[in-house]
Amino acid sequence: DLYLYQDDLPTFPDEEAFACIERELGVSLDSIYSTITPSPVAAASLGQVYKAKLKNSGQTVAVKVQRPGIEKAIGLDFYLIRGLGGLINKYVDFITSDVVALIDEFVFRVYQELNYVQEGQNARRFKKLYADKEDIMVPDIFWEYTSGKVLTMEWVEGVKLNQQEVLDLVNTGIQCSLRQLLEYGYFHADPHPGNLLATPEGKLAFLDFGMMSETPEEARFAIIGHVVHLVNRDYEAMAQDYYALKFLSPDVDVTPIVPALQNFFDDALNYTVSELNFKTLVDGLGAVFYQYPFNVPAYYALILRSLTVLEGLALYADPNFKVLAASYPYFAKRLLTDPNPYLRDALVELLFKDGRFRWARLENLLEQGSKDRDFSAKDALQPVLKLLLAPDGEELRRLVVKEAVYVSEAVVLTSVVDTYNSIPTVLRPPILNGNGRGPLPMTDAEVLRIREFRDLVVRVWGLLQTSEDFDPALLQPILQVLQQPEARSLGGRVIGGVTQRLAARLLQQVLRTPPPVPTS
Repeated sequence: DLYLYQDDLPTFPDEEAFACIERELGVSLDSIYSTITPSPVAAASLGQVYKAKLKNSGQTVAVKVQRPGIEKAIGLDFYLIRGLGGLINKYVDFITSDVVALIDEFVFRVYQELNYVQEGQNARRFKKLYADKEDIMVPDIFWEYTSGKVLTMEWVEGVKLNQQEVLDLVNTGIQCSLRQLLEYGYFHADPHPGNLLATPEGKLAFLDFGMMSETPEEARFAIIGHVVHLVNRDYEAMAQDYYALKFLSPDVDVTPIVPALQNFFDDALNYTVSELNFKTLVDGLGAVFYQYPFNVPAYYALILRSLTVLEGLALYADPNFKVLAASYPYFAKRLLTDPNPYLRDALVELLFKDGRFRWARLENLLEQGSKDRDFSAKDALQPVLKLLLAPDGEELRRLVVKEAVYVSEAVVLTSVVDTYNSIPTVLRPPILNGNGRGPLPMTDAEVLRIREFRDLVVRVWGLLQTSEDFDPALLQPILQVLQQPEARSLGGRVIGGVTQRLAARLLQQVLRTPPPVPTS
């Protein structure tokens, strides 16, 4: 049996563990601990853990001791696995990824786990990045009692997340994982049930920081963009994303990949994206990857491992749980607030289609983004303003001017119709009541469509106003922007467009043929 992959390994003798502690720390057990459990409270493939109380402070700690001879044992395992990987690379044509590279990445991470000083440094970095949230807990490291083979950290009371009554914290874990993967890029690559605890205070505690990995900065933005393209069913853009993700070399033609993506996702997206689970996406994309020369980077394999483990925990509690649905608020917040040019372009791409602004999409983004506790309407406004008046924003300005005409027209027209309808019939001006259709040449369906459009715009504005940090003073930058020559020109074009369209409608009203007078 491969030694590394056994989960229920027997413990090694306590005498060996205690001797290792004294040898590594250079002092006797009695001088360090007032108490230590005579046998381990937990054991895994690489080591085992004792519960102890420090003599000098009375602090309760967890003491992890490395299994003797583990380097030699797993070295043989990896030698055999790597040889198998070489054979797969050479003879298995349908696997285009470099299997040996994936194995080497995994081996590198495992050997990092054998260095407990490195693990302590990982824990310190993880805590600095993510323990700022009140529902995340990361134990402290006691450096004076830590060495390459002995790790001493704060003892954490709690229950495992695979216990039904605490699985509401799984969503907290997913939100934290999104921050890890897509915000800072430094992530816990082994979030299995034994490494996650629910504390009595209702916090999610992360343990065991041996296996960590990083998402490259370019890939973080590309992943968010990929989700946007998936929502839009923009398969050509999805295929282009694989260059940024380093899945394909620049010389690979993605044209034949587009129909494969379309065939899978059009079938998978019979329901909304939020109803998909992560495993379905992974399986579907895996089928596509096997057909074309994809080379999956090693970090991506660890991302998949991390997310599938978390989804498995969630599905244990709720078979209908969907990771993508739980992730939407984070993606919406990042799209609306992140000033990164890649994400700003993705937002514009999401909101504009066929020359029109998709207010319903913005409404959905605001509704979803506001569910994220870090969402800020203030942050959502500033990057958009900067992009609108940037030197390379001419195309966006043209679209905004066009949309401003539509919005202004909708507000004015519905106000005219509402005012007209409030006038008693006998008092309505004859020229406007000539054929009983109202003040403007519009059918009931047209009036309804324009009214629904106006109401949608009003709802979007209402969502911004209900944001906790919304303050009229936040609009001051907009006033400053409108003082710029280009912005004044923008305003003039809006007014001119509305005036022209209203004049055309009124002229139609005046010139339309009145109904024939019935003869007796």
